[in-house]
Amino acid sequence: MTELFQCIDQLEKKIILHEKINLAVSQASIGWHIEHILLVINGIVAQLKNSNPNQYKWRFNLSRLYIQTINKIPRGKGKAPKAVQPIETTSTDGLIAKLELAKTNITEMESLDPKCYFVHPYFGNLNIKKSIWFIKLHTKHHLKIIEDISLNP
Repeated sequence: MTELFQCIDQLEKKIILHEKINLAVSQASIGWHIEHILLVINGIVAQLKNSNPNQYKWRFNLSRLYIQTINKIPRGKGKAPKAVQPIETTSTDGLIAKLELAKTNITEMESLDPKCYFVHPYFGNLNIKKSIWFIKLHTKHHLKIIEDISLNP
């Protein structure tokens, strides 16, 4: 979890740049990427909390295995579900509030049953351990995009 909190700290430092856009890197602003990350984290944790651990079933998934093997999300290959696509980027205060909720949710994940799960649209059922892996991977993916946006004019 330490690594995940480090990612959240990096994300928090980028909120000040939330209006910055670089069309050569992404059509979306830094704020959009931050909000997307936070919607993903908070949405996953909500699903984990609402899941029934007794219903968790592991299934082989080739896409998940491939991404786990390369430990990277290729840029431009996936499409975020509508539920985690920000409609309109919120203010600095809104992003901070969502970030604080994400911190609380990440802390609460540690106390959940290891078989709590959420259903990922490409990877299928992800238990707590795999959910943490995915959240870190996804957050790092967008942090790299945010870094590229902020470095380039």
